[in-house]
Amino acid sequence: MALRRWSGRHWSAWSRARPPPARSTPTPVFQQRFSTQTTPQICVVGSGPAGFYTAQHLLKHHPQAHVDIYEKQLVPFGLVRFGVAPDHPEVKNVINTFTQTAHLDRCAFRGNVVVGRDVTVPELREAYHAVVLSYGAEDHQALGIPGEELPGVCSARAFVGWYNGLPENQQLAPDLSCDTAVILGQGNVALDVARILLTPPEHLEKTDITEAALGVLRQSCVKTVWIVGRRGPLQVAFTIKELREMIHLPGTRPILNSADFLDLQDRVKEVPRPRRRLTELLLRTAVEKPGPEEAARRASAPRAWGLRFFRSPQQVLPSPDGQRAAAVRLAVTRLEGAGEATRAVPTGETEDLPCGLVLSSVGYKSCPIDPSVPFDPKRGIIPNTEGRVVDVPGLYCSGWVKKGPTGVIATTMTDSFLTGQVLLQDLKSGLLPAGPRPGYVAVQALLSTRGVQPVSFSDWETLDAEEVSRGRGAGKPREKLVDPQEMLRLLGR
Repeated sequence: MALRRWSGRHWSAWSRARPPPARSTPTPVFQQRFSTQTTPQICVVGSGPAGFYTAQHLLKHHPQAHVDIYEKQLVPFGLVRFGVAPDHPEVKNVINTFTQTAHLDRCAFRGNVVVGRDVTVPELREAYHAVVLSYGAEDHQALGIPGEELPGVCSARAFVGWYNGLPENQQLAPDLSCDTAVILGQGNVALDVARILLTPPEHLEKTDITEAALGVLRQSCVKTVWIVGRRGPLQVAFTIKELREMIHLPGTRPILNSADFLDLQDRVKEVPRPRRRLTELLLRTAVEKPGPEEAARRASAPRAWGLRFFRSPQQVLPSPDGQRAAAVRLAVTRLEGAGEATRAVPTGETEDLPCGLVLSSVGYKSCPIDPSVPFDPKRGIIPNTEGRVVDVPGLYCSGWVKKGPTGVIATTMTDSFLTGQVLLQDLKSGLLPAGPRPGYVAVQALLSTRGVQPVSFSDWETLDAEEVSRGRGAGKPREKLVDPQEMLRLLGR
């Protein structure tokens, strides 16, 4: 995403002035042991959980290492800021740990720098002893079905970015004038989106959701949200916490078809405990009669959400004038196989589910960052062995770009620590350049000639204070800044 608004004239001038990228030939293996007198200069690309946890491990376990964290946004923290739901503030407490890391003398945040455009990976490899790519999954998996391009269809990822203040998604302008929305996918992101669509707006007013998003949600006409999955209740990807929140969401009632849960009572006994508890909660909600108080609450609820199982999207159907989405055609499926190999196969039947909003939530995906870096487009990862990028000595990866977009912050932490450990092992074994490297001094010179204005962690704290100040009047923890140009002006750039 380009954060600076380059005109064609500026862009072409920048391109002419830009030195040719460094050659991407692999760095030779260095046999000389790393000198204890040399400060290891290490670069991490991405300031989300993977980036910060990698940096934290390196700084904790090497007393001299210096780590620069590069980030394309002007602000740090990645999906903790732009992905975690605004009504889950406790999940964002990890920012306090990341801030402690950023405050260390041997750590520096370099925001507003797009690696692969403003500076290439080969240029970083020349400047640093090691480079770690931790830039996450910045795109979404396409549905690959007819009608996906219609107005009224968007990715859950873009919708989440919109209400969380991600600058590139602020022009999304979702049309919530319909009464029914369909979410394709049954993971935690799908439930987050459903919950935000159905939560009474007054319950969101004290969160860090953007004021613009809150204004649109206040005018929403959406009354029913269907959450659709190809497989059955035993294969849902969301977790029990998110399901429990949906079941008890104020002003809503669940819609579950008891026929989807036939014979599940016996089969659920065989599955691992976390899956069993989740399925038992689904089962109780679907088949047990609620108590009087809960029954009364559901009867008076003005909104509803439902899980549709054994349905696979085939096509988004247009309105009669062809101007927007009006329904989703679903193939009815059945399951084949067992355990992890269970897959959904079409039965030949289809059904149309009317709606005015379609949100695809079938997964995030990583993108290639630089032509010099190998990339597996099928798996959406950088090919690696324990975090070492294949055939590129001194280049590493961590987080989703290493293993794929699965898991929570805790699993990303573990994975990032492992990459940091591998890097330090290579450093100790003499597999990284032995002599001094210039680090940011060399990169800063390149960025300066290219008109790039990096921002520091101190700059972020200036923006942070402004956000907190703006939110205070409304009783919010912050009012997020969403315009990069305004951020730069606030920083005097």
